[in-house]
Amino acid sequence: MGDNGGVPVVEAVTVVPVPPDLAFAVSQTTAPVRYRWDPFVRRQHFVDGATRPGKGVRTYTRSKHGLTMVSEYVSFAPPTNVGMKMVRGPWFFEMFAGGWRFGPAEEPGHTVATWRYSFRCRPAVLRPVLERLGVWILHRDIRRRIAGYAAGCVDPVVVAAARQALTTPEG
Repeated sequence: MGDNGGVPVVEAVTVVPVPPDLAFAVSQTTAPVRYRWDPFVRRQHFVDGATRPGKGVRTYTRSKHGLTMVSEYVSFAPPTNVGMKMVRGPWFFEMFAGGWRFGPAEEPGHTVATWRYSFRCRPAVLRPVLERLGVWILHRDIRRRIAGYAAGCVDPVVVAAARQALTTPEG
């Protein structure tokens, strides 16, 4: 947990036993495979006719909490990083963004995955309380989510789908 120029930041890091390209591909799996590993997402799909992730692509997500968000990829650089920002979401978020980084671990064939969220709450008068609560909730969620991701990196069904995505030409 931290602060990025007055904006709360929560972060989680794990090492997974797959190389960075596959680790990145696991993070970008879509329904129904994504639901095997991602405990946060209850429903998710691309919007505006998109069929795969990429810079400028938007997604709709319904969380396990019942909240919905439309987010947009602001960066997409396989196999190293992906970044998203909220376009529309819960009333209490003035701003929400997330970034995931993937890099080689010391052990060959392994990857260090770092997931980070930053956010700002509203209204301003309630911001100090809402952001303390937000840090607690999002820190708990990001830890559960990255643990699910790590489990997905050893789940044969998830790994097979991610490998398939790596070999499928851009459509």
